[in-house]
Amino acid sequence: MNAPTQQHPVVSARQWLAQRHTLLAREKALTRLRDEIAQERRALPWTRVDKRYTFDTPQGPRALADLFDGRSQLLVQHFMFGPGWEQGCPSCSFMADHLGGMELHLQHRDVSVLAISRAPLAEIERFRERMGWRFRWVSSHGSDFNHDFAVSFTPEQRARGNGEVFYNYGMRPFPAEEAPGISVFLRNDAGEVFHTYSTFGRGVEAMMGTYQLLDLTPLGRHETNRAYPMDWVRHHDRYAPADAARTPAAQASQAHPAPGACCAARG
Repeated sequence: MNAPTQQHPVVSARQWLAQRHTLLAREKALTRLRDEIAQERRALPWTRVDKRYTFDTPQGPRALADLFDGRSQLLVQHFMFGPGWEQGCPSCSFMADHLGGMELHLQHRDVSVLAISRAPLAEIERFRERMGWRFRWVSSHGSDFNHDFAVSFTPEQRARGNGEVFYNYGMRPFPAEEAPGISVFLRNDAGEVFHTYSTFGRGVEAMMGTYQLLDLTPLGRHETNRAYPMDWVRHHDRYAPADAARTPAAQASQAHPAPGACCAARG
């Protein structure tokens, strides 16, 4: 891949180190702020999940409490994959690509992780096999789970909101019937389940380790489509082999929005 051609300041090692020290101070401040926010997140009150949800799994119907798999914490990726869709959202698939390497480590910190979609289980399994994923993925088809956690929207909801839906803790336009998110639950020794946290919009970048590495590079994310920044993302089995040898600018000429805009929309 060719190096970027735009002009960029080039200085001596001594000058570079001085500017790096300035940036380091800001990075450390951000790290401390991130730690403070994480503490505030853990201090949030919980809400009890009294409603009974049933999920279709390869092992048969399971309740939400069963999905903890013997652990006390459960992290759910709300994966955009609606009934009848040919395939899952490309950007949600980008998120899910990161799960395989994290799952074992999360389990050793008392966290079970899985994806939940509204598509029927047979459709999920077909796509999961295509992608080669081995993490758990269950179907909420036929239950209110996705609607109650504000990641699926009915035509009636859209009509009531004049095209807007309640997403990311406010009324806003959303271009699809499914939306991305991450939710966290806790199960106590008495078997009670509590909802402790959910994040949506750009909050789902917490799962996108690729982005954290791109942010370290000179070109960064290099996303030029303001309406759908993630239009460059493909299912990992759909990247053209030549793409790896082309610049992001060249790839952008052939980029296209993911169906329904999915996770590509900022907010």
